[in-house]
Amino acid sequence: MKILIILNEPAYGNERTYNGLRLALSLAKAEEVELRVFLMGDSVTAAKPAQKTPDGYYNLERMLKGLTPKRIEVGACGTCIDARGMTDEPLVEGVHRSSMAELTAWTIWADKVITL
Repeated sequence: MKILIILNEPAYGNERTYNGLRLALSLAKAEEVELRVFLMGDSVTAAKPAQKTPDGYYNLERMLKGLTPKRIEVGACGTCIDARGMTDEPLVEGVHRSSMAELTAWTIWADKVITL
């Protein structure tokens, strides 16, 4: 099964992006699942490197990096990156600058689309 997870919420402040990445990491363990993750809106801030979170608190950078060894494609909306002034900043390893055209292709590819 091909699954696309689209995240929209801010990196921190509520737990939707966190829970979406938890689901992605869990789905990545299933052999019958092909998975892709797309960050748009405020969720692109989850792809900022060098996140420092308090001890015992989740860290979205580490969660995103956990998808890389599993060969999960993670795209971050380029327009959303630009709108948040992140244009010249690097992204977390394994996350690439993406586009609406790629999101469209991924949506057509997917059997299921989950948005959070």
